[in-house]
Amino acid sequence: MESRGVPWLPAFVVTVLSASGSALAANSNYCNGPLVSVLPPTSFEGSSTSSSSQSSHYAKLNRRDGGGGWTPGHTDTQHWLQVDLRERVEVTSVATQGRYSSSDWVTSYMLLFSDAGRTWKQYRQEDNIGTFYGNTDADSVVHHKLSHPIRTRFLRFVPLDWSPTGWVGLRVEVYGCAYKSDVADFDGRSSLLYRFNQKSMSTVKDVISLKFKSQKPDGVLVHGEGQRGDYITLELHRGTLALHLNLDDAKLHPSSGHTSVMLGSLLDDQHWHSVLIERFNKQINLTVDRLTHHVRTKGADDSLEVDYELSFGGIPLPGKPGTFLRKNFHGCIENLYYNGVNVIDLAKRRKPQIYSGNVTFACSEPQLVSTTFLSSSSSFLKVPVEPLMEGLSVYFQFRTWNHEALLFSATLAQEPERLVLLLINGQLRLTHHLAPDYGAASLTARPPLDGQWHSITISLRGLQVSLTLDSEPTSTLELRDSVDPGSSIFFGGCPSTLSSQSCRNPTMAFQGCMRSITINNQPMNLLHVQQGLLGNYSKLQFDICGIRDRCLPNFCEHDSQCSQSWSTFYCDCSGTGYTGATCHNSIFEPSCEAHRQTGSASGYFSIDPDGSGPLKSTLVYCNMTEDKVWTVVKHSSSGAMSVQGSTLQQPHVARFNYSASPEQLRILVGRSEHCQQEVAYRCRKSRLFNTWDGNPLAWWLDRSGEKRTYWGGFLPGVQQCSCKKNLTRTASAYRENDTGLLSYKDHLPLTEIVIGDTNRTGSEAVYTVSSLQCYGDRFLWNSASFYQESSYLHFPTFQAELSADISFYFKTTATSGVFLENLGAKDFIRVELSTPSAVTFIFDVGNGPVVLTVKSPLPLNDKQWHFVRAERTLKEASLQVDRLPLRFMEAPSEGHYRLQLSGQLFIGGTASRQRSFLGCIRALSMNGLTLDLEERAKMTPGVSSGCPGHCSSHNRLCHNWGKCIEKSSGYECDCTHSAYGGPHCKTEVSVSFESGSSVTYTFQEPFSVMRNKSRQSSAIFAQSSKSRESIAFSFLTNQAPAMLLTVSTYHQQYMAVILSLNGSLQIWYQLNREKRPDVFIPHPYGLANGQLHRVQIHREGKDICFIGSCNRVVIMKSSAFIGRAGVDEEVLQAGSRGFVGCLSSVQFNHLAPLKAAILNRGSSLISVLGNLVESNCGALADKSSSHSGKERLKNAAQTDSAVIGGLVAAVVLVTLCMVAVMTRFLYRHRHERSQQMAPVKEKDQPPLPSRLEHGFHAELDLRTAVAARDSRKEYFI
Repeated sequence: MESRGVPWLPAFVVTVLSASGSALAANSNYCNGPLVSVLPPTSFEGSSTSSSSQSSHYAKLNRRDGGGGWTPGHTDTQHWLQVDLRERVEVTSVATQGRYSSSDWVTSYMLLFSDAGRTWKQYRQEDNIGTFYGNTDADSVVHHKLSHPIRTRFLRFVPLDWSPTGWVGLRVEVYGCAYKSDVADFDGRSSLLYRFNQKSMSTVKDVISLKFKSQKPDGVLVHGEGQRGDYITLELHRGTLALHLNLDDAKLHPSSGHTSVMLGSLLDDQHWHSVLIERFNKQINLTVDRLTHHVRTKGADDSLEVDYELSFGGIPLPGKPGTFLRKNFHGCIENLYYNGVNVIDLAKRRKPQIYSGNVTFACSEPQLVSTTFLSSSSSFLKVPVEPLMEGLSVYFQFRTWNHEALLFSATLAQEPERLVLLLINGQLRLTHHLAPDYGAASLTARPPLDGQWHSITISLRGLQVSLTLDSEPTSTLELRDSVDPGSSIFFGGCPSTLSSQSCRNPTMAFQGCMRSITINNQPMNLLHVQQGLLGNYSKLQFDICGIRDRCLPNFCEHDSQCSQSWSTFYCDCSGTGYTGATCHNSIFEPSCEAHRQTGSASGYFSIDPDGSGPLKSTLVYCNMTEDKVWTVVKHSSSGAMSVQGSTLQQPHVARFNYSASPEQLRILVGRSEHCQQEVAYRCRKSRLFNTWDGNPLAWWLDRSGEKRTYWGGFLPGVQQCSCKKNLTRTASAYRENDTGLLSYKDHLPLTEIVIGDTNRTGSEAVYTVSSLQCYGDRFLWNSASFYQESSYLHFPTFQAELSADISFYFKTTATSGVFLENLGAKDFIRVELSTPSAVTFIFDVGNGPVVLTVKSPLPLNDKQWHFVRAERTLKEASLQVDRLPLRFMEAPSEGHYRLQLSGQLFIGGTASRQRSFLGCIRALSMNGLTLDLEERAKMTPGVSSGCPGHCSSHNRLCHNWGKCIEKSSGYECDCTHSAYGGPHCKTEVSVSFESGSSVTYTFQEPFSVMRNKSRQSSAIFAQSSKSRESIAFSFLTNQAPAMLLTVSTYHQQYMAVILSLNGSLQIWYQLNREKRPDVFIPHPYGLANGQLHRVQIHREGKDICFIGSCNRVVIMKSSAFIGRAGVDEEVLQAGSRGFVGCLSSVQFNHLAPLKAAILNRGSSLISVLGNLVESNCGALADKSSSHSGKERLKNAAQTDSAVIGGLVAAVVLVTLCMVAVMTRFLYRHRHERSQQMAPVKEKDQPPLPSRLEHGFHAELDLRTAVAARDSRKEYFI
């Protein structure tokens, strides 16, 4: 280790230069020499050769002799060209040509590399791109500079696509330079000891660098410890690198100093990985390959004290050479440097400070051959079985991420009996399939599907079949009769040509890697299988394991959990407050003002002011007054505080901790129009400042920690209070009072208060600091008008490498125009009005332009506000316009994924100043940041702040989801999607229910509400496609139990909101008919008390958010649900009792079913049972029942085309749990629609609900979808 006092910089420079000299050379102009042109013919090898004149040694760049290049045989299905560079070199670039003067060339290829011509690995460029584009003719040269150099001896060029008019033809060159290294081989029982020149070494700075390749997933690479308890350990654990460090004295700080860092994955792949550890005091940087993790150590000390020695490759026991405390490293270490010391070089030169126990200095290569099963539908490996008198024994190892697969299938001699090993829902199941009359018997085991290697042993002996997983106990199955093995075994899948009786693929074939296949104690030579000498196969890669960790790095946002399959990754957003394929979108509204627009009353709400930005949501109180919406943020010291005995030398100091973080508060205050904080001060003989010299005797700190001496009623910087003369009186007979408001937003909130003048006799101060209170959302109506064709606003580059969300409102009379555009060198992003009735979202991340267009049946240039939301993540892209069907497209699993922009962001135009937008844009938000269009418009010609019209102001003209419509002489409110009515969508729609009455609302077409939109076969990852509901209603009743509302689907799913026998509110969910229902009890107290209660429920995937009359937010994850067994007795009981009372303002997503029942009583989609009376209980909440004589609703015919039935009040169990039969037309329509959509990845999300009958009243014109903006408005929290 580096001793104290030794300069940090020189040691660091020596280490980096010594360990990375070749890398530095590679980055210079000296590591680009041709390496292939000087090679002899024996250095070239091909999978096959079309003819002797087209053999592999003719594959040198620009070579014209022979056949002018290499061409494989036409029957070769796995062609490759291999180059032996004679020794390990550093490769920095490659180049290709087709076969000279021919129609043969390669248009795309993979590049594999290996140290010994075995155990290959695929080279991946930036963005994990594993494919190189090739040539378009025979003689042009296509050159690729590698994004990171590789050190290797063997290269393989694997053609993927070739000339459409010819065949594969290839000439290559490789560029780089020589690479020298010092290597040590550890056999799992060896180690290197580096002994210090002194007893103990104490350092504050350390640098350790090395490269390793491992044959095992576990093993210690570096270890050192000291007598006082310091230690450093670098080890492999299950293929991940772990660094453990403690800098504290164990006697003084027993457990406070331990720090662990985990980085990397699948590092036991028998290929080289680089490691760099940099420590300075408490700061540690751990780099594995190209990933770096920064961490700060815990504890008090900042030096590392190690006694005597450091060990590499293991932790030997003192005095017992060859015995170790934990697993040793088994593999090779290269260029091991410790604080500038080349440890392996010292060992090779047998220096006395190095002890090398059984270490050799040449890296041995493993002999294991892996094979990769590529296809989930058509990969298989078939191998013959030699007859064995004793039965059958099979052993193999596998690694995968998938939870569904066929691993093994063996036909027995007594056909059609067979043994089948499946992965089903992550569980291993070995089944002995008998004749059809006798069924099957099974054994099970559950491997951790973590991408690690797992071993399986299957044994068939006499009347027993056994299964062993790893080192777990063996499971045994007794057979009725003895069986004998058949002539062949299938691994990973079955050929499609075989009959279903002999071998049949389940949902998925195996995708993953296998190795060490042994049948009846005879190892299977997989290379012979590849060469066609043994067995048969399809869609396999040999001598390579192509498994990847798609969760490293983790692209799931906002601390969500990443899981993966072989081909993609999934994000579990449960409990994060975010949703979407990568958990990018916040489920919460950005402000209390936005909550009011959804029709919410005063209460506690979670808001997320930065939307999809890095900050999480915060809980605030929204006070909805008639003219303002106040956001109230509480702090820890809300009561009055009395102060006595304080001086300037020992002042009273109070700190205020708010329910939101400082950064959340900064954004909330900045987004608000006005903020204030009240300070009340009562005093006796206590001054705020000295009247003689003006020095402050009390002050407060603002949000930045700056000292402030002004008080309420004065501007910043003025050292006074509202009633200075009163506060400075000293007569003991008076207790003076003063109250003021702090309202300068840049200083709010107050974070600390200091009082220093209460030490005189009878002196006292009592102060109270109120909660932070803000009103207004200055971004909701932040807008700009573009009135010149060449006008635009420009902003800094849009930072959206991995994800981008863009939302805004627009209104225009123009036929087309670009809303926004940002360009890069090649990439770009653009949103435009492409036609009078279409909005287009187009972007390119390097894979070619992606175009999404939403077409409206009505013109969009109608001078009314329209909403647009465009989103692009690594998983998918989507475009939403108003409530029209969502348009989305899945991203390819392979390809570029970083959107690299460099130019300015243009709003209302383009860089070329063509196709500019004419009209208004407001509330433009990009990745959670709302752009201040008004401020930028003030300094831009051709653009003005704000937008003209009644519907373009802060005035809340339309409420509760009502939409403001501009008219020539005013405006009107469209209440179509509101549960309220009246001219401003403020009139509650209420109905009194008598015994036996109910309303059923039936959607006309199948669509997804509770079901996931994805129909992927793997249920394990089904949560990646979130389902959702937003429900809001008010009720008043004295009856319990009672059924308030239920929704059911044709998939026999349902949710129900009931009052239980004790009057508590319960929410029941049955989303999986194969599992028991979940019940959520947000309000355990009796609500059947004759008072009006407001209920708001939102479910997003596994999360449920609830607001009731208790004015509290409850967020539940599925793990917190209470499972109920058997028949849902409480739901049945509530349904049988029905509901007697009043329901008001019922909203389900974008539907208002109660209002629709009143206004459209002749519709075939609405069924009414019993007598309903329109009421005003929502307005007269203080009365337990209001039965003003209104028109009675008559029974309507019930339709049998329901897919989702929304039932309000009494519902019998049959209606609740079962759904009316779909008509033949709807079934045929759904089948035809699914067939039309199947071939394409781009999908139309069906509307919610789909088109209703044309004869409906305007209030029921519900041709809607789960709109992005409007679905965010569904979150009633």
